[in-house]
Amino acid sequence: MEFFNTVGKMAIGSRLRLLTDKITEDAAQVYSMYGISMQPKWFPVFYVLSQGEHKTITEIAKEIEHSHVSVSKIVREMVQKGFIKEKKDKTDGRKTLVGLSPKGMEVNEKIAAQYQDVNNAIEELSAQTKNDLWKAMEEWEFLLEQKSLLRRVQEQRKLRESSYVKVVPYEAAYRKAFHDLNEAWISTYFKMEPSDYKALDDPEGHILQKGGHIFVALYKDEPVGVVALVPMDDPDYDYELAKMAVSPLAQGKSIGWLLGTALIAKARELGASKIYLESNTILKPAISLYHKMGFRKVAARVSPYERANIQMELVL
Repeated sequence: MEFFNTVGKMAIGSRLRLLTDKITEDAAQVYSMYGISMQPKWFPVFYVLSQGEHKTITEIAKEIEHSHVSVSKIVREMVQKGFIKEKKDKTDGRKTLVGLSPKGMEVNEKIAAQYQDVNNAIEELSAQTKNDLWKAMEEWEFLLEQKSLLRRVQEQRKLRESSYVKVVPYEAAYRKAFHDLNEAWISTYFKMEPSDYKALDDPEGHILQKGGHIFVALYKDEPVGVVALVPMDDPDYDYELAKMAVSPLAQGKSIGWLLGTALIAKARELGASKIYLESNTILKPAISLYHKMGFRKVAARVSPYERANIQMELVL
């Protein structure tokens, strides 16, 4: 086990496969010892059918929590070896039912002693351990059902990569990035409009000199995201969240969330009570992000943008 001690828990899949291989190898010899010519992988299907009821492959797959393809393959193998027979459902000729053949039923009568001895051997093994593997597997299965290992790794990756992100105030050096990042995403989904050119061609005059703020997200010191907090001449709103853009190459690093968080913190620092934004419902990830930040849909206002079909507000 030196390899696994060196590599650690990230090799859990390989270690579980090794343990499974050992148990499966012994299981094959156990069947042989009891004079039963059955493969260990057939056991779940065999056991379900040993209860006496004919079932469809779909019903078996659901009961043993295997894929339909996997069960179908096992059934074919068992049919070829004479353990299972097929028949048409009398009430629905489109369905094929499977059940134990005479050979399978004969094996079912012989296998009871094997069940008893195997169960006792497992109980003896469990009694010699400090940790209950069966209960541990139940816990792992439950937790992975709530959130898969894939999802957990994705979250850890995002957490690690987001640690390389810094959100900094706008400087003249980021003027081109502010323009290019916004133009790129707007042109991907819509078309540039006059109001876009005003803000992107002169962010200092159109946003900063009017009391606004721009934030830039740097990933390993490269600008990959931007957002603007723009003052509004409106009795209902203090500022607008506008011109948020993230490079497609930098998505999945929580950059939108980090930019939005920095913008909201700045609005609170400035004493704002409400932030407004406009977007389009085809931008589902963006709308989801705004909801996560606390924005809620509000009644439509007159917008300077053709593409805007949803307005949202955040009450601070």
